[in-house]
Amino acid sequence: MADIHIRIEGRAGRITLTRPKALNALSYEMCLAIDAALKAWADDEAVALVLIDAEGAKAFCAGGDIAEMYATGRAADYSYGRRFWADEYRMNARLAEYAKPVVSFLQGFVMGGGVGVGCHARYRIVGETSQIAMPECGIGLIPDVGGSHLLARAPGGLGAYLGLTGARMGPGDAILAGFADLFLPEAAWEDAKAALIASGDVASLKGATPPEPALAAQADVIDRVFARPDLAAIEEALSDEPAEFAAQTLKTLRRNAPLSMACTLAMLRNLGRDSTIRAALAQEYRFTWRSMEQADFLEGIRAAIIDKDRTPRWQHARSADVTPEEVENMLASLGADELSFDDQEEEQG
Repeated sequence: MADIHIRIEGRAGRITLTRPKALNALSYEMCLAIDAALKAWADDEAVALVLIDAEGAKAFCAGGDIAEMYATGRAADYSYGRRFWADEYRMNARLAEYAKPVVSFLQGFVMGGGVGVGCHARYRIVGETSQIAMPECGIGLIPDVGGSHLLARAPGGLGAYLGLTGARMGPGDAILAGFADLFLPEAAWEDAKAALIASGDVASLKGATPPEPALAAQADVIDRVFARPDLAAIEEALSDEPAEFAAQTLKTLRRNAPLSMACTLAMLRNLGRDSTIRAALAQEYRFTWRSMEQADFLEGIRAAIIDKDRTPRWQHARSADVTPEEVENMLASLGADELSFDDQEEEQG
């Protein structure tokens, strides 16, 4: 496949995203190819570890390729999107639970679907250009692909802040928030990859001192504000904070989709610090399964990507307009349509 290069080199199973002109946007076919490779290598003694990287300097993967999802959703055909999400989420779970070490190299933009491929690896390498984010509330979705699992486990109020605002994390912030493990200057990446391929041993990975996390300076405000019980209280608390950081955060919240933010906050509270990847993905799927028909996803894509007018018409004008019942309905069980992990359970015995 032209969009992804999968092969075995030395002691490593290698997965390289090869769509640099499209910022390595993740297609449905790429998701299936990654999952198939992981299945094939699970019992292959020639593969000691899995190495995931991407071509181009701008992005490891800036998100999912949602053109087909939008087109089918606009035609009131929700089956394609639901199938894409289900198979993508199962791939995310397989990566997170993989028995062999998985190492990812995360340059440039790592957003949405890119987080699902790169940030569930056991060893996540960031460099000076890394910019990691979960910006889904800005397009009427929720942090998915297991992103809610990572956000729920972030320290203090950081997960709620990152999930609701979609703020970008540089390398220091990504390590602080639990989206990355090691900082390594990008000039040293090829040598690091060569050592992994030759040895099949992650002991060769040696990080450098990461940059200071920019968000650490805002930790007190973030923890104080994002501990509030609901969106309306969070916005009120931000309006009472004198710092420019609080004003900019409030401006972002008022731009994003209120229903998405309310559901994101509820999801993170439901998961808590003991979140598991499967519980997170199952909860995310309840929202995404309903997102085209009942939430703001199609309108968010229209405003951001199709018409590019940046003026989405959300179904709620204010965060305070979202009712608890609406949130409960979006996150309620899907019954027979709940996300299953049957194939993984069979493989694990």
